[in-house]
Amino acid sequence: MAEQNNALSEVTQGTSDLLQEAGEKTAQTVLQHTAKYNDAYSTIDKFVEAFWERLPYICIALVVFTLFYLLSKLFKFFVRKALADRSYTKQNLVLVLNRVGSSAIIFFGFLIAMVIAIPGFTPGQLMSALGIGSVAIGFAFKDIFQNLLSGILILLGEPFKIGDDIIVSGMEGTVEDIQIRATFLRSPDGRRIVIPNATVYTSPVTVNTAYQRRRCEFVVGIGYEDDVQKAKNIIMGILDKDQTILSQPAFSVNVSALADFSINLNVRWWVDTTETTTSASISDVQEHVIEAFAEHNISIPYPVQEVKVYRGNDGAEMAESARAK
Repeated sequence: MAEQNNALSEVTQGTSDLLQEAGEKTAQTVLQHTAKYNDAYSTIDKFVEAFWERLPYICIALVVFTLFYLLSKLFKFFVRKALADRSYTKQNLVLVLNRVGSSAIIFFGFLIAMVIAIPGFTPGQLMSALGIGSVAIGFAFKDIFQNLLSGILILLGEPFKIGDDIIVSGMEGTVEDIQIRATFLRSPDGRRIVIPNATVYTSPVTVNTAYQRRRCEFVVGIGYEDDVQKAKNIIMGILDKDQTILSQPAFSVNVSALADFSINLNVRWWVDTTETTTSASISDVQEHVIEAFAEHNISIPYPVQEVKVYRGNDGAEMAESARAK
Protein backbone atom coordinates (compact mmCIF):
# COMPACT_ATOMS: atom_id res chain seq x y z
CA MET A 1 0.00 0.00 0.00
CA ALA A 2 2.84 2.28 0.83
CA GLU A 3 4.51 1.48 -2.50
CA GLN A 4 1.32 2.41 -4.38
CA ASN A 5 1.13 5.71 -2.55
CA ASN A 6 4.74 6.45 -3.39
CA ALA A 7 4.17 5.62 -7.05
CA LEU A 8 1.06 7.79 -7.14
CA SER A 9 2.99 10.61 -5.54
CA GLU A 10 5.76 10.29 -8.10
CA VAL A 11 3.24 10.32 -10.99
CA THR A 12 1.52 13.36 -9.53
CA GLN A 13 4.82 15.14 -9.06
CA GLY A 14 5.89 14.32 -12.65
CA THR A 15 2.60 15.56 -14.05
CA SER A 16 2.94 18.78 -12.09
CA ASP A 17 6.47 19.26 -13.38
CA LEU A 18 5.36 18.64 -16.95
CA LEU A 19 2.47 21.09 -16.62
CA GLN A 20 4.73 23.67 -15.08
CA GLU A 21 7.32 23.21 -17.79
CA ALA A 22 4.63 23.41 -20.53
CA GLY A 23 3.22 26.53 -18.94
CA GLU A 24 6.61 28.16 -18.84
CA LYS A 25 7.26 27.33 -22.52
CA THR A 26 3.84 28.62 -23.49
CA ALA A 27 4.42 31.81 -21.56
CA GLN A 28 7.80 32.29 -23.23
CA THR A 29 6.28 31.72 -26.68
CA VAL A 30 3.50 34.17 -25.96
CA LEU A 31 5.98 36.73 -24.72
CA GLN A 32 8.13 36.28 -27.83
CA HIS A 33 5.15 36.75 -30.19
CA THR A 34 3.94 39.66 -28.10
CA ALA A 35 7.37 41.27 -28.40
CA LYS A 36 7.28 40.83 -32.20
CA TYR A 37 3.83 42.33 -32.42
CA ASN A 38 4.91 45.12 -30.12
CA ASP A 39 7.82 45.84 -32.46
CA ALA A 40 5.44 45.84 -35.46
CA TYR A 41 2.96 48.07 -33.65
CA SER A 42 5.70 50.44 -32.57
CA THR A 43 7.01 50.60 -36.15
CA ILE A 44 3.51 51.32 -37.46
CA ASP A 45 3.06 53.94 -34.77
CA LYS A 46 6.31 55.57 -35.83
CA PHE A 47 5.18 55.59 -39.46
CA VAL A 48 1.81 57.08 -38.50
CA GLU A 49 3.46 59.69 -36.33
CA ALA A 50 5.94 60.55 -39.09
CA PHE A 51 3.09 60.76 -41.59
CA TRP A 52 1.10 63.14 -39.42
CA GLU A 53 4.24 65.18 -38.84
CA ARG A 54 4.90 65.42 -42.61
CA LEU A 55 1.24 65.81 -43.60
CA PRO A 56 1.32 69.63 -43.59
CA TYR A 57 4.45 69.56 -45.76
CA ILE A 58 2.84 67.03 -48.12
CA CYS A 59 -0.22 69.26 -48.44
CA ILE A 60 2.01 72.26 -49.14
CA ALA A 61 3.89 70.20 -51.76
CA LEU A 62 0.61 69.24 -53.47
CA VAL A 63 -0.48 72.87 -53.47
CA VAL A 64 2.86 73.96 -54.97
CA PHE A 65 2.72 71.27 -57.67
CA THR A 66 -0.88 72.25 -58.50
CA LEU A 67 0.16 75.89 -58.80
CA PHE A 68 2.98 74.99 -61.20
CA TYR A 69 0.57 72.81 -63.21
CA LEU A 70 -1.86 75.72 -63.51
CA LEU A 71 1.08 77.95 -64.38
CA SER A 72 1.96 75.62 -67.29
CA LYS A 73 -1.62 75.87 -68.56
CA LEU A 74 -1.46 79.66 -68.25
CA PHE A 75 1.86 79.62 -70.10
CA LYS A 76 0.27 77.68 -72.99
CA PHE A 77 -2.62 80.15 -73.13
CA PHE A 78 -0.35 83.21 -73.28
CA VAL A 79 1.91 81.62 -75.92
CA ARG A 80 -1.08 80.88 -78.16
CA LYS A 81 -2.50 84.34 -77.54
CA ALA A 82 0.76 86.15 -78.18
CA LEU A 83 1.91 84.23 -81.26
CA ALA A 84 -1.25 83.00 -82.98
CA ASP A 85 -2.20 86.41 -84.40
CA ARG A 86 1.20 87.12 -85.95
CA SER A 87 1.45 86.19 -89.62
CA TYR A 88 5.21 85.61 -89.55
CA THR A 89 5.03 83.15 -86.67
CA LYS A 90 5.51 79.52 -87.60
CA GLN A 91 2.87 77.13 -86.43
CA ASN A 92 5.38 74.55 -85.19
CA LEU A 93 7.20 77.18 -83.11
CA VAL A 94 4.04 77.53 -81.04
CA LEU A 95 4.00 73.75 -80.54
CA VAL A 96 7.63 73.76 -79.39
CA LEU A 97 7.08 76.54 -76.86
CA ASN A 98 3.87 74.96 -75.60
CA ARG A 99 5.20 71.45 -75.10
CA VAL A 100 8.80 72.02 -74.09
CA GLY A 101 8.04 75.09 -71.97
CA SER A 102 5.05 73.59 -70.15
CA SER A 103 6.94 70.33 -69.53
CA ALA A 104 9.86 72.26 -68.04
CA ILE A 105 7.52 74.21 -65.74
CA ILE A 106 5.79 71.03 -64.53
CA PHE A 107 9.13 69.26 -63.95
CA PHE A 108 10.49 72.25 -61.99
CA GLY A 109 7.33 72.29 -59.86
CA PHE A 110 7.71 68.54 -59.24
CA LEU A 111 11.26 69.02 -57.95
CA ILE A 112 10.18 71.81 -55.59
CA ALA A 113 7.27 69.69 -54.31
CA MET A 114 9.63 66.75 -53.66
CA VAL A 115 12.03 69.00 -51.72
CA ILE A 116 9.15 70.24 -49.54
CA ALA A 117 7.51 66.84 -48.98
CA ILE A 118 10.62 64.68 -48.39
CA PRO A 119 13.15 65.80 -45.76
CA GLY A 120 16.71 65.91 -47.01
CA PHE A 121 15.71 65.43 -50.65
CA THR A 122 17.77 67.17 -53.33
CA PRO A 123 17.41 67.18 -57.14
CA GLY A 124 20.84 65.57 -57.35
CA GLN A 125 19.49 62.51 -55.55
CA LEU A 126 16.73 62.19 -58.14
CA MET A 127 19.27 62.38 -60.96
CA SER A 128 21.45 59.71 -59.36
CA ALA A 129 18.43 57.51 -58.63
CA LEU A 130 17.31 57.70 -62.25
CA GLY A 131 20.83 56.93 -63.41
CA ILE A 132 20.95 59.88 -65.78
CA GLY A 133 24.39 60.12 -67.30
CA SER A 134 25.28 56.45 -66.91
CA VAL A 135 26.36 54.55 -69.98
CA ALA A 136 23.80 51.75 -69.53
CA ILE A 137 20.84 54.09 -69.24
CA GLY A 138 22.18 56.16 -72.12
CA PHE A 139 22.19 53.16 -74.44
CA ALA A 140 18.80 51.98 -73.17
CA PHE A 141 17.20 55.36 -73.88
CA LYS A 142 19.12 56.03 -77.07
CA ASP A 143 16.06 55.71 -79.33
CA ILE A 144 13.92 57.80 -76.98
CA PHE A 145 16.45 60.64 -76.89
CA GLN A 146 16.96 60.38 -80.65
CA ASN A 147 13.23 60.69 -81.30
CA LEU A 148 13.01 63.54 -78.79
CA LEU A 149 15.79 65.53 -80.45
CA SER A 150 14.44 64.75 -83.93
CA GLY A 151 10.98 65.93 -82.89
CA ILE A 152 12.35 69.24 -81.62
CA LEU A 153 14.35 69.76 -84.83
CA ILE A 154 11.30 68.96 -86.97
CA LEU A 155 9.17 71.42 -85.02
CA LEU A 156 11.81 74.12 -85.26
CA GLY A 157 12.78 73.50 -88.90
CA GLU A 158 9.15 73.07 -90.00
CA PRO A 159 9.64 71.02 -93.20
CA PHE A 160 5.88 70.44 -93.02
CA LYS A 161 3.02 71.46 -90.78
CA ILE A 162 -0.21 70.02 -89.45
CA GLY A 163 -2.69 69.53 -92.29
CA ASP A 164 -0.06 68.85 -94.95
CA ASP A 165 -0.26 65.73 -97.10
CA ILE A 166 3.16 64.02 -96.98
CA ILE A 167 4.86 60.81 -98.09
CA VAL A 168 7.63 59.39 -95.88
CA SER A 169 9.20 55.92 -96.09
CA GLY A 170 6.51 54.81 -98.54
CA MET A 171 3.67 55.87 -96.18
CA GLU A 172 1.30 58.64 -97.23
CA GLY A 173 -1.19 60.59 -95.17
CA THR A 174 -2.30 63.93 -93.77
CA VAL A 175 -0.34 65.21 -90.77
CA GLU A 176 -2.63 65.19 -87.71
CA ASP A 177 -0.12 65.97 -84.97
CA ILE A 178 3.62 66.44 -84.46
CA GLN A 179 4.63 65.35 -81.00
CA ILE A 180 8.03 65.16 -79.37
CA ARG A 181 8.25 61.38 -79.86
CA ALA A 182 6.38 60.66 -83.10
CA THR A 183 4.47 62.17 -86.02
CA PHE A 184 0.85 61.10 -86.53
CA LEU A 185 -0.61 60.74 -90.03
CA ARG A 186 -4.14 59.99 -91.24
CA SER A 187 -3.97 57.72 -94.28
CA PRO A 188 -6.30 58.24 -97.27
CA ASP A 189 -8.32 55.19 -96.19
CA GLY A 190 -8.90 56.58 -92.70
CA ARG A 191 -6.19 54.77 -90.71
CA ARG A 192 -3.76 56.37 -88.26
CA ILE A 193 -0.04 56.02 -89.01
CA VAL A 194 2.48 56.67 -86.21
CA ILE A 195 6.03 57.27 -87.46
CA PRO A 196 8.95 57.83 -85.04
CA ASN A 197 10.45 61.28 -85.44
CA ALA A 198 13.92 59.82 -86.01
CA THR A 199 12.59 58.03 -89.10
CA VAL A 200 10.85 61.18 -90.34
CA TYR A 201 13.94 63.33 -89.77
CA THR A 202 16.41 60.97 -91.48
CA SER A 203 14.18 59.91 -94.41
CA PRO A 204 13.25 61.80 -97.59
CA VAL A 205 9.85 63.47 -97.15
CA THR A 206 7.57 64.44 -100.04
CA VAL A 207 5.18 67.26 -99.11
CA ASN A 208 2.32 67.07 -101.61
CA THR A 209 0.63 70.22 -100.34
CA ALA A 210 3.74 72.41 -100.04
CA TYR A 211 2.62 74.50 -103.03
CA GLN A 212 -0.81 75.48 -104.29
CA ARG A 213 -0.07 74.65 -107.93
CA ARG A 214 0.17 70.96 -108.80
CA ARG A 215 0.78 69.25 -112.13
CA CYS A 216 -1.63 66.62 -113.43
CA GLU A 217 -0.97 64.13 -116.19
CA PHE A 218 -2.19 60.92 -117.77
CA VAL A 219 -1.45 58.85 -120.88
CA VAL A 220 -4.06 57.97 -123.52
CA GLY A 221 -3.48 55.77 -126.58
CA ILE A 222 -4.95 56.19 -130.08
CA GLY A 223 -4.86 53.82 -133.04
CA TYR A 224 -2.15 53.96 -135.71
CA GLU A 225 -4.86 54.60 -138.29
CA ASP A 226 -6.09 57.71 -136.43
CA ASP A 227 -5.01 61.31 -137.06
CA VAL A 228 -2.52 62.22 -134.31
CA GLN A 229 -2.80 65.98 -134.82
CA LYS A 230 -6.58 65.81 -134.71
CA ALA A 231 -6.50 63.90 -131.44
CA LYS A 232 -4.04 66.43 -129.97
CA ASN A 233 -6.26 69.36 -131.01
CA ILE A 234 -9.32 67.73 -129.43
CA ILE A 235 -7.49 67.27 -126.12
CA MET A 236 -6.08 70.80 -126.21
CA GLY A 237 -9.58 72.17 -126.74
CA ILE A 238 -10.85 70.24 -123.70
CA LEU A 239 -8.03 71.60 -121.54
CA ASP A 240 -8.61 75.14 -122.81
CA LYS A 241 -12.31 75.09 -121.91
CA ASP A 242 -11.78 73.78 -118.35
CA GLN A 243 -11.92 76.76 -115.98
CA THR A 244 -10.03 74.93 -113.20
CA ILE A 245 -6.94 74.39 -115.38
CA LEU A 246 -4.27 77.10 -115.22
CA SER A 247 -3.08 78.80 -118.38
CA GLN A 248 0.42 79.22 -116.89
CA PRO A 249 2.37 77.00 -116.85
CA ALA A 250 0.92 76.04 -120.23
CA PHE A 251 -0.72 72.65 -120.72
CA SER A 252 0.65 70.28 -123.36
CA VAL A 253 -0.15 67.12 -125.34
CA ASN A 254 2.84 65.21 -126.73
CA VAL A 255 3.49 61.78 -128.23
CA SER A 256 5.26 59.81 -125.49
CA ALA A 257 5.64 56.36 -127.06
CA LEU A 258 4.88 54.24 -130.10
CA ALA A 259 3.52 51.19 -128.34
CA ASP A 260 2.62 47.77 -129.73
CA PHE A 261 -1.06 48.55 -130.18
CA SER A 262 -1.32 52.35 -129.90
CA ILE A 263 0.29 55.74 -130.20
CA ASN A 264 0.51 57.05 -126.62
CA LEU A 265 -0.19 60.72 -125.93
CA ASN A 266 1.07 62.27 -122.68
CA VAL A 267 -1.35 64.97 -121.42
CA ARG A 268 -0.08 67.47 -118.83
CA TRP A 269 -1.62 70.53 -117.15
CA TRP A 270 -1.51 72.48 -113.89
CA VAL A 271 -4.28 73.22 -111.36
CA ASP A 272 -4.70 75.33 -108.25
CA THR A 273 -5.29 72.97 -105.31
CA THR A 274 -7.36 75.62 -103.53
CA GLU A 275 -9.99 75.29 -106.26
CA THR A 276 -9.85 71.58 -107.08
CA THR A 277 -7.89 68.41 -106.37
CA THR A 278 -5.53 66.65 -108.76
CA SER A 279 -7.55 63.43 -108.71
CA ALA A 280 -10.82 65.23 -109.46
CA SER A 281 -9.24 67.21 -112.32
CA ILE A 282 -7.68 64.11 -113.90
CA SER A 283 -10.95 62.21 -113.70
CA ASP A 284 -12.91 65.09 -115.26
CA VAL A 285 -10.50 65.54 -118.17
CA GLN A 286 -10.37 61.81 -118.89
CA GLU A 287 -14.15 61.63 -119.05
CA HIS A 288 -14.26 64.49 -121.56
CA VAL A 289 -11.52 62.88 -123.65
CA ILE A 290 -13.42 59.59 -123.88
CA GLU A 291 -16.63 61.38 -124.96
CA ALA A 292 -14.81 63.58 -127.52
CA PHE A 293 -12.90 60.66 -129.05
CA ALA A 294 -16.11 58.69 -129.43
CA GLU A 295 -17.78 61.68 -131.07
CA HIS A 296 -14.93 62.19 -133.57
CA ASN A 297 -14.39 58.48 -134.29
CA ILE A 298 -10.95 58.30 -132.74
CA SER A 299 -10.28 54.86 -131.32
CA ILE A 300 -8.66 54.03 -128.01
CA PRO A 301 -7.17 50.61 -128.82
CA TYR A 302 -6.62 47.80 -126.40
CA PRO A 303 -4.32 44.76 -126.67
CA VAL A 304 -5.62 42.04 -129.02
CA GLN A 305 -4.29 38.48 -129.09
CA GLU A 306 -4.84 35.94 -131.87
CA VAL A 307 -5.07 32.32 -130.73
CA LYS A 308 -4.73 29.45 -133.23
CA VAL A 309 -5.72 25.93 -132.22
CA TYR A 310 -4.52 22.86 -134.16
CA ARG A 311 -6.20 19.53 -133.56
CA GLY A 312 -4.02 16.67 -134.69
CA ASN A 313 -3.24 15.75 -138.33
CA ASP A 314 -6.72 16.59 -139.53
CA GLY A 315 -6.31 20.08 -138.20
CA ALA A 316 -2.94 20.43 -139.87
CA GLU A 317 -4.32 19.18 -143.21
CA MET A 318 -7.23 21.61 -142.92
CA ALA A 319 -4.80 24.45 -142.21
CA GLU A 320 -2.69 23.51 -145.27
CA SER A 321 -5.77 23.29 -147.53
CA ALA A 322 -6.90 26.64 -146.19
CA ARG A 323 -3.54 28.23 -146.97
CA ALA A 324 -3.59 26.62 -150.47
CA LYS A 325 -6.97 28.15 -151.20
